[in-house]
Amino acid sequence: MERAPRLLVFTDLDGSLLDHHDYDWSPAAPWLRRLAARGDAVIPVTSKTRAELAVLRRQLHLEHTPFVTENGAVVGLPAEWRRPGDPPPESDGLTLFTPGEPADALAARLHALAAEQGAPVRLFSELSDDEAAALTGLPPADAARARQREGSQPLLWDGDEPGWQRFCKVLEGDGLTVTRGGRFRHVMGRVDKGRAVRWLAARYRELHGRDARTLGLGDGPNDLPLLEAVERAVLIRGAHDLPVAPRQDALYRTGQPGPRGWVEGLEHWLLKDGPDKENGHE
Repeated sequence: MERAPRLLVFTDLDGSLLDHHDYDWSPAAPWLRRLAARGDAVIPVTSKTRAELAVLRRQLHLEHTPFVTENGAVVGLPAEWRRPGDPPPESDGLTLFTPGEPADALAARLHALAAEQGAPVRLFSELSDDEAAALTGLPPADAARARQREGSQPLLWDGDEPGWQRFCKVLEGDGLTVTRGGRFRHVMGRVDKGRAVRWLAARYRELHGRDARTLGLGDGPNDLPLLEAVERAVLIRGAHDLPVAPRQDALYRTGQPGPRGWVEGLEHWLLKDGPDKENGHE
């Protein structure tokens, strides 16, 4: 890496860097450019799929930083973050790590458990593109990319909340991880955003022989592990009514939602100390 970043900014996308309703990120564009100019690394940590993120990484100019998709089920590394002994890169030059369980195996387990419990569950990945588009507000082509799961399964629950809590205990008892995003309930293997963040921070230390500063931003329950795995955290005001209470002393709660809240949180932490001090420059 030509210039090792001093600050790793781990960010959720939907409801955080991207607006919950229309997926707009333009309010954050000036700060994305500023972070790039400072040499900081903005690392998406999202429930989105790798197929979805491939498009966004180009739009956001984040092709040279790592990423985490499907709530920690997939970690992607560009060439600068690889080490000898890593798996060979894919055709797009990225090295992939999939620490969880494959999506098709998860689907089979979920169908079996739902049938056993009489649980009213539908898998997002098994909807039609039009059905997925109607639920997410995405164009059908984007909804198709959202259905290309590799290591997780978003669920639609057609029962009541007590029934969900009972089924959730069954899933967790079967060794699965369950979390909530802004729209869906997600089921994965033994992975989460926080484990992926800590793994990437350790990879940085292995590559550069020192620790990086870490800042995390998110808005939903599935972001709790992320916000608890960083030095400083920003809880962005959500477009949902789900409780989010990170166990994090260095936490700033924004008044603004979405990308405006993202900017608000960055400015709280990065302008508080001054950009040069925060980025480790004298």
